[in-house]
Amino acid sequence: MENKKIISSKQQEKLLNILKSRFENNMNRHRGIEWAKVQLKLETNTDKLWALCEMEKTGGEPDVVNFEEKSNKYIFYDCSAESPIGRRSICYDRDGLESRKAHRPANNAVDMATDMGIEILTEKQYFDLQKLGNFDTKTSSWVRTPIEIRKLGGAIFCDRRYNRVFTYHNGAESYYGVRGFRGSFKV
Repeated sequence: MENKKIISSKQQEKLLNILKSRFENNMNRHRGIEWAKVQLKLETNTDKLWALCEMEKTGGEPDVVNFEEKSNKYIFYDCSAESPIGRRSICYDRDGLESRKAHRPANNAVDMATDMGIEILTEKQYFDLQKLGNFDTKTSSWVRTPIEIRKLGGAIFCDRRYNRVFTYHNGAESYYGVRGFRGSFKV
């Protein structure tokens, strides 16, 4: 049986070229990090490329944003200008999805992230991302919601408006054509 979470060598080469180009064109996102070291890490962990490929396929434009010395891992975030187009019009989680009586969206952020092998950005990570550029000026992105908020039926999302980053709340069952989610991935 073929493992769906493995990409071909041709796909790997294409993805690595895209990631390298994006890395080189956005050096402000990863000061002090060398592409050669990132590439070596990716080439020695090809099983991890599938998640990055999924981020790319859904419009996330993943890029390196940090290196975690303690774990010896590079951290990628979705760095598309707007919330990834292939992950919009979704509610927050399965409970939110199932609570809708009518007009259910096709999916939810938590399940999509799990299926892709990535994590939804936390509110802190989202604010850190916004230090690297202006993201979500026309869209918004669900962020990982604290359990105490989720237990009350809510979920949180963020965006950038008026040169400022905002955190808002909604019912977890809500969804909008301009709201998706951003993810992170470590390798």
